[in-house]
Amino acid sequence: MKILLFGRGGQVGWELQRALSVLGEVIALDFDARHNPQGLCGDFTDLEGLARTVETVRPDVIVNAAAHTAVDKAESEPELARTINAIAPETLAQAAIKIGAWLIHYSTDYVFDGSGTQPWTEDDATGPLSVYGHTKLEGEQAVANNPKHLILRTSWVYATRGGNFAKTMLRLAGERDSLTVINDQFGAPTSAELLADVTAHTIRSLQAQPELAGLYHCNAGGETTWHGYAQFVLEQAAALGMQLKATAAQVAPTPTSSYPTPARRPLNSRLDTRKLQTAFGLSLPHWQVGVARMLTEISGK
Repeated sequence: MKILLFGRGGQVGWELQRALSVLGEVIALDFDARHNPQGLCGDFTDLEGLARTVETVRPDVIVNAAAHTAVDKAESEPELARTINAIAPETLAQAAIKIGAWLIHYSTDYVFDGSGTQPWTEDDATGPLSVYGHTKLEGEQAVANNPKHLILRTSWVYATRGGNFAKTMLRLAGERDSLTVINDQFGAPTSAELLADVTAHTIRSLQAQPELAGLYHCNAGGETTWHGYAQFVLEQAAALGMQLKATAAQVAPTPTSSYPTPARRPLNSRLDTRKLQTAFGLSLPHWQVGVARMLTEISGK
């Protein structure tokens, strides 16, 4: 099997290089052409280059882990966000159709309006609140034009590599005696490692059962708030012997309204993953499992 991976430099893309390697040959591309095999394009603003790359490589599977994920910045550069999140995936979908390739794509809880308290299902009506959410929804719709597609909606993604919320909390707790964190947004922190492993599993399943093509929700089990997430991080850090000024008890809750941002955030980012687990025979671990593992890795213990 030949797999063409876009967005290799991102959190999910980095983990995908590992997870997909057991399936066959992986050609992993970055936005920056200097990191790519000569002549291959991973720049999502170069639509002709993307189409040409797919035609040149002629992969069995295209995995798109590239996206414009700067949620607030997207509000001031909507055309760039739309090019990367919607038009480029449409280009990949059209190119995939021409060669009969599968297209694996990632989307987000931001396609919903964040209302209510129930986990969102794949059949629920969408209603994005931001440019990011609108462009990701448009990208989903474009990818779905290729019958051989798999779209995984996820939320609150983190990875050991690079920056993330947990690392920010550890840094701030090392500098301050107390922290204030939002407590009215609900979701499940989901590791890039988990997403990559689920992707590899689904690709193998699709080879034998192409009828499983479609849209699925994929995130870790359970739920929390950013406030609960921060408290868990500091509790685990203390258990690992990290020296911090602020403890979990010194993390104060605050509403989203106290931190106005250019882009509106959904309050309810809960995703119902039963469809994915049933279709592919998966059991998704509780969010605390992945976060605890990441913290152990960060601590070196």
